[in-house]
Amino acid sequence: MTLVKICGISDPAHATAAVEAGADFVGLVFYPPSSRYVTTGRAREVAAALDGSRTRLVGLFVNETSETINRTVNAVGLDLVQLAGVENPQDAGGIDRPVIATIRADSSGRVDEERRFLAWTSGTAQPFAILLDAHVPGMYGGTGTVADWFVAAEFARRYPVVLAGGLTPATVGPAIHRVHPFGVDVSSGVETQGHKDIEKIRAFIAAVRQADADPISSVTASIDVPAGRGR
Repeated sequence: MTLVKICGISDPAHATAAVEAGADFVGLVFYPPSSRYVTTGRAREVAAALDGSRTRLVGLFVNETSETINRTVNAVGLDLVQLAGVENPQDAGGIDRPVIATIRADSSGRVDEERRFLAWTSGTAQPFAILLDAHVPGMYGGTGTVADWFVAAEFARRYPVVLAGGLTPATVGPAIHRVHPFGVDVSSGVETQGHKDIEKIRAFIAAVRQADADPISSVTASIDVPAGRGR
């Protein structure tokens, strides 16, 4: 079964909808420049919506110190940490939760991607998963830009990969069939005018489950394929 992460949640009602629809992870953004940034107080409210569910809470950080991350982990009750900046495995050593490492797929920088992938996956302290996103200079996710599925598929054969980058209810099925990821991550693809849309959240998760149950239908979807656990 493909795991589903709904990222950029800032409203407890949206967290509740994600839980009820069957999301495996809900992501909170602790990066102040992001339009999806949440304060610690707001994050606690979202976390409360997950109480009693199997949905796990992920905190997204960009180039933060392990001390700052751990303070937020403890204050909010995060289950996992996503490192979405240019961190390396040494930066993750002091973090008190399993880590999701981020790599951005850019066919023009393939050597650098491979180097970062090997750095994260060849050490003794390996991450929970590698999240592969589209490369947009100066941005750290949530851009709506589609990642290179061929690069993602190559990495997914070698390590648990969470596919991100421009996924929507219409495209996630074909993406799952092409990449065979460990999980999928969505933020802007379940938004309307910059705000989370409960119906799109439900549709996205339903499309993932349909792709898992009937992969043939995900192949025949009419889209352009890009070239490039309990609380």
